[in-house]
Amino acid sequence: MTDTAARPIKVGVIADQTGPLSFVGLAMANVANMVVADINAKGGLLGRRVELLLEDSATSDEVAAARATKLVKQGADVILGGVYSSTRQAIKTPAVTRGKTLYIYPEQYEGQECDPLIFCTGPVPAQQVDPFIPWLMRETGAKRFYLPSADYIWPRVMNARVREVVTASGGSIVGEEYHPLDHADYSGTIARIESTGAEVVFCTIVPPGVAPFLEQLHRSGFRQRGGQLVCTYFDENFLNAVPAEHVEGLYSCLDYYQAVSDPFSKRLLEQYETLYPGHARFTAGSACSGLYRGLRLWAKAVDEAGTPHRDAVIAALDHATLADGPGGPAEMVPGQHHVRMNMYIAQAGGGRFRIVEQLGAIDPNEAEVAVG
Repeated sequence: MTDTAARPIKVGVIADQTGPLSFVGLAMANVANMVVADINAKGGLLGRRVELLLEDSATSDEVAAARATKLVKQGADVILGGVYSSTRQAIKTPAVTRGKTLYIYPEQYEGQECDPLIFCTGPVPAQQVDPFIPWLMRETGAKRFYLPSADYIWPRVMNARVREVVTASGGSIVGEEYHPLDHADYSGTIARIESTGAEVVFCTIVPPGVAPFLEQLHRSGFRQRGGQLVCTYFDENFLNAVPAEHVEGLYSCLDYYQAVSDPFSKRLLEQYETLYPGHARFTAGSACSGLYRGLRLWAKAVDEAGTPHRDAVIAALDHATLADGPGGPAEMVPGQHHVRMNMYIAQAGGGRFRIVEQLGAIDPNEAEVAVG
C-alpha cells in the first residue's frame, strides 16, 4: 500500500452550529456525521477511510471564510456547507478562488452560481418560484404580491424572478422592501401590506429577523383576512422555531418534507431520528437534504473516478445520479453543476407540513458551466 492510499480521504463540512442559524447547522452537522459514518462502516471509499473535518461557522460569513481557509490548509479533498448565499460567497474566496478546492453548496438558493469547481445540490428558482407561483394563483385567485425581504443577494435575485413570474401570470407586485438580517420592527412594513391590499406576502426575510416579522404579521390579522403567506425555504426546523399560530397556513416549496412517503425517505428519516433525537431535525430548507445528496453524489463520483483527485471527481460528478435520496431520486444535470430533483408544495397546519402538490422531477435550468 502506498503512502497516498493509506491516508484518509478528507471531507470538510462547514455548518452554523452556533449563532442564529444553530438549529439549522446542528442538523447539518448530524447529517455529515451520519453519512460519513455510514460510508466508513461499508469500507470507506476506494479502500480508504473518510475523515470528516467538521467546522462551526457560527452564523458569520467572516468565520465561515476563516474555516474554509483552515480546511484548505488541512488538505480537504472536498468542502461542503453554508446556508446563506453570502456565506457561500465567503467560503468561495478562500476555498475555490484561492484554494482551487472542489466545493458543494447544499442549500436552496437564488441560482446563477457558475464556477467549474462548484456544484449545487439544493433547489433554485426554476424549481421553486416557477412552478409554485402559477399554482398558488390558480388555487387561491390571489394576484397582488408584497415582497418583504432581507437585504442580501438571495432575496434580491429571488424577488426579480418572483416579479417576472407573477407579472407573466397576470398578477402584480404591490410592494418590495429590504431590511438588515437582524431587523425587528416591522410595523411600517405591516402597515404598507395592509394599505396596498396585498393578497400574498412572499417572505424572504431570514433569521433572526423572520421570527419578529411573522409574529407582527400574525397580530395584524393578515391571514384571518384571507391573505396568503409564502416562505419557500420554510421546513420543519424553521416551523418548529416559531409559534405554530404565527405560520398557520404558510406555503413552502422544497425538495423534501418529512411527510414524503416513499420507502427510502421514510427509512432515512427513521435512521436520522434514531441517531439524533431532538430539535435539530432532518429537513430540506435547513440544507440537510442537499448535504445528504451532495455527500452521496460526491462519493459515487470518487468511486467512478477511482481517485479523490479534484479534476477526475469533477468529471464524474458532472453526471452522477442517486437512485434513492430524500424526496426521491436525483441526478446532476450534465454541464450545469445543479441537480434535477423532485419538488413538493407543502402547507403548514398545527405545527406540521402536509404536502398539497407533488410537482415531480424538475430541471434546474441553470447556465452551462464553462470549463477550461
